[in-house]
Amino acid sequence: MFSPEGPTLRELAVQALSSVEHGYDLLAPKFDHTPYRTPDRVLDAVASALGSMGPFGTGLDLCCGTGAGVDVLSRVCRESVTGVDFSAGMLAVARERAVPEGPAVSWVRADARALPFGPAFDLVVSFGAFGHFLPRELPGLFGQVRSVLRPGGCFAFPVVAPPRPGSRGYWTLLGFDAAMRLRNALWRPPFVMYYRRFRLGDVGRELARAGFRTDLRALPEFGYRPDGSPRARLVVARRLS
Repeated sequence: MFSPEGPTLRELAVQALSSVEHGYDLLAPKFDHTPYRTPDRVLDAVASALGSMGPFGTGLDLCCGTGAGVDVLSRVCRESVTGVDFSAGMLAVARERAVPEGPAVSWVRADARALPFGPAFDLVVSFGAFGHFLPRELPGLFGQVRSVLRPGGCFAFPVVAPPRPGSRGYWTLLGFDAAMRLRNALWRPPFVMYYRRFRLGDVGRELARAGFRTDLRALPEFGYRPDGSPRARLVVARRLS
């Protein structure tokens, strides 16, 4: 799963026993060499889908990490792009990245649950971050996203179809969640990472309550399941007035 440039098992263990923020500070120098970084295939698929909807003016990458999503925004935004994350270590790595040609890029350290912006963005994206938020935090998180979007602005993020019950992927995720619950029962501070809790039905309801109109767009690059449903979708939530 990890390249030779990635973290060692000991480094991963130290990270897992830290807080979410400090854990990512520790992991940051090697984060791009782990499976936790969003694959280029996903980034390219999202950029293609957004390209057919744009162009956009200003963009925000929510929980940007080392900045992979900022590259997507740079392809579809004309004016400016901002990455926001609460890990100083991840942002330090992001600032060292080669800035793609296109709009100006800036980096801001802040908590996604208390964004320091007004309604300044036309597009907000996020990649792989929602497992770090408990279900009870989604209303506040989506409310924050709405508050930084201009009317009609778009909040977009990819979701993968959940593994079928009984499959290898299903048991892997179930085991991971169980391990995280055990870790948090025995150790403080907690490390929140519960990806099975981010269910599309719940997300759709919370987005509607927060003032979004939501559509789902298939990402055909990932194919379809035997029942004809897409293996991956792009959630496109537009801010109402």
